[in-house]
Amino acid sequence: MAPSVSPTIAARRDQMFPVLTDADIERMRRFGEATAYAAGDHIVTAGTVSPGLILILSGKVDITQAGGLGPREAIISHGAGNFVGELAQLSNRPSLVNAEANGPVEAIVIPSQRLRDLMVQEANLGERVMRALILRRVGLLESGASGPVVIGPPGSGDVLRLQGFLRRSGLPHRALDSDTDPCAKTLIERFHVDPHHLPIVLCPNGKLMHNPGETELARCVGLLRPIDADKIYDVAIVGAGPAGLAAAVYAASEGLSTIVLDCRAFGGQAGASARIENYLGFPTGITGMALMARAYNQAQKFGVEMVIPDEAKLLDGDGARYQLAIGDGETVRSRAVVIASGARYRRLDIANLAQFEGTSVHYWASPIEARLCQDQEVALVGAGNSAGQAAVYLASQVRKVTLLARRDSLDATMSRYLVERIAAQPNIEVLTETEVAALAGSEGNLETLRWRNRTTGEETMRAIRHLFLFIGADPNTDWLANCNVALDAKGFVRTGPDTTPGHGLMETSRSGVFAIGDVRCGSTKRVAAAVGEGAQVVAALHAYLARDGAARP
Repeated sequence: MAPSVSPTIAARRDQMFPVLTDADIERMRRFGEATAYAAGDHIVTAGTVSPGLILILSGKVDITQAGGLGPREAIISHGAGNFVGELAQLSNRPSLVNAEANGPVEAIVIPSQRLRDLMVQEANLGERVMRALILRRVGLLESGASGPVVIGPPGSGDVLRLQGFLRRSGLPHRALDSDTDPCAKTLIERFHVDPHHLPIVLCPNGKLMHNPGETELARCVGLLRPIDADKIYDVAIVGAGPAGLAAAVYAASEGLSTIVLDCRAFGGQAGASARIENYLGFPTGITGMALMARAYNQAQKFGVEMVIPDEAKLLDGDGARYQLAIGDGETVRSRAVVIASGARYRRLDIANLAQFEGTSVHYWASPIEARLCQDQEVALVGAGNSAGQAAVYLASQVRKVTLLARRDSLDATMSRYLVERIAAQPNIEVLTETEVAALAGSEGNLETLRWRNRTTGEETMRAIRHLFLFIGADPNTDWLANCNVALDAKGFVRTGPDTTPGHGLMETSRSGVFAIGDVRCGSTKRVAAAVGEGAQVVAALHAYLARDGAARP
């Protein structure tokens, strides 16, 4: 891998770039077609869709990464028995690297659909290939030299927004400071970009975008593709959090054609967890993003179509066929629908809060935010597990964390292991029965924070430039307002026979429409419970499709 790759990735080089035996190659032949390339042929170009996974029979292929600036950086040269590809090839997305024939090359090209067939039908070989694809993506993420380039002031809210979106989408990228980086300055001058139009994004296909929205950027880099208007899916899942991804994995692995939509990125609120330590099977803990990325890749392995970011706006249909109206006037058609839209972050009732969101007020504690706050004092509001995980993570990155909680103790709402860990951190101060009273600053940057003791009324002002909010969430069901799906008084989706006689535990008031995870009334708000509901709903889907004659022939 490139010199900038971490020692951890370098240590797993043999798994990243395995040499397949003659027996392995013979097993893979039936999934692809023999192809020959001449010396100098551009087999794969960054920013364009690759023909598939390329298994080299003879010759040599040079792999380079190009982030749109400067010379191409060599990654590796593949020879006989190696294969060209990374996770983009699993879902037929644009490539993040270049591949050029260094002399005559004979190869077998395995297109995306057949690559997924290989994963399922040749389990042991598929496991090795899948591991290599994942590790190669990790290597690209850590090297930061492939994918789109974001250029702008590092503290800009829009720069942080774009970086956050790309990170949560698992897409390699890099950000350049428009004031200090010479490459950034050269690009700005070359394209005559007015400083007021920053940030800009240079996509791998060469397109330059001025402060794009997430959907616009996703279309440019190939994450988001047009919907097939003629296709009828067995199930459409709205929401790509733990519940939605679990439902997608189990549905697709059992033969149901599945499409998943999410208006932001995969992972939901679980993706914001700095470390989950009470999830079964991970005794050393795992970050929420790592757990959700595994689920996302697993779903794609089974052929799930991902439409992210794209927002479901209206659910309509007659009970045997449903239509989901989504962004850009497109429609998804399906036989059944699973609502897994989760919850949206709750905001403080502070008049000028919006002024500081994106630059100084954060709802996510990732390495991006941690770099902004390095060696500073930060404040964090919340008393649940997500707040506790974020506080512990930030304490390892910043000078001090002041945790503000409205209750008189953390014990009622936070797992005991987190309470003990917070108490053991010398740079975390916990202030109970305390709430934020006011924010002050200029030009979108927070300068001072004032909080109030709810018992004594005493107020304290502190020079704090970054505030993290983990104060719970409300059900994300506004889009269901005109969809005839019954909600409770708090906006959660009602399910089960108490809502409609004869319906199962997770079926809503509309036959063939199910709800799982945090959005469902009465659900347990835990990652494991959401995953369990995602698995459980697939049995209900099969029963519904069979009962109503809506299953695929």
